[in-house]
Amino acid sequence: MAGHSKWANIQHRKGRQDAARSKLFSKLSKEITVAAKMGDPDPEKNPRLRMAVKEAKTQSVPKDVIDRAIKKSQAGDSEDYEEIRYEGYGPNGVAVIVEAMTDNRNRTASTVRSTFTKNGGNLGETGSVGFMFERKGEIVYGAEAGDADSVMMAAIEAGAEDVESSEEGHTIWCADTDLNEVSSALEAELGESEATRLAWRPVTTTEMDLEAMQKLMKLVDALEDDDDVQRVTTNFEASDEVMSQL
Repeated sequence: MAGHSKWANIQHRKGRQDAARSKLFSKLSKEITVAAKMGDPDPEKNPRLRMAVKEAKTQSVPKDVIDRAIKKSQAGDSEDYEEIRYEGYGPNGVAVIVEAMTDNRNRTASTVRSTFTKNGGNLGETGSVGFMFERKGEIVYGAEAGDADSVMMAAIEAGAEDVESSEEGHTIWCADTDLNEVSSALEAELGESEATRLAWRPVTTTEMDLEAMQKLMKLVDALEDDDDVQRVTTNFEASDEVMSQL
């Protein structure tokens, strides 16, 4: 699993350094609008919206942008977004899950398919790689939250299932249905998390060398560049040596 959690860290650093944050803000705003439209516009009464707002705040989305996204959900003329999951294979047979929100299913499917093809992958049927992942709650803390033992104890107390700790921080996993409860308990113990979200956790991984990882990152970057794509998850495994060369 080391490779998977490091991928999140690579993406996080890339996100922080990226000058074009408007694309990220747009995707986070879209999730807020959809979450508010599907449930209550009050984050305290809507767990999905609360998570979306929290994620936006950790990425420094301004409060007025968040408020505007919530208000948009209540407007009669707001777009109807559909949530779609695409599954496929990337370089070296690595499994890829693409989560999208779109107001035009045909446009998104066409773009995602061509992106896979142009970058050495192929789009499969729904379920073609999903069995290699589990739907889980993912809560991320920085290294400053505490040492591995103290975070592990806090996670156990909160009802989490597993913890991955490294020099860069801690990733805490729980059942997808327990995310709200576990994240609230951890917040009381460890403070604000860096990220709290539903995620796909690989149960089987694919070993990647440097060349395959470079091709994979090209595919993932191209997919994430699509405005309709919210999140990309892969099941790669790579050695520390390969990761350092990236």
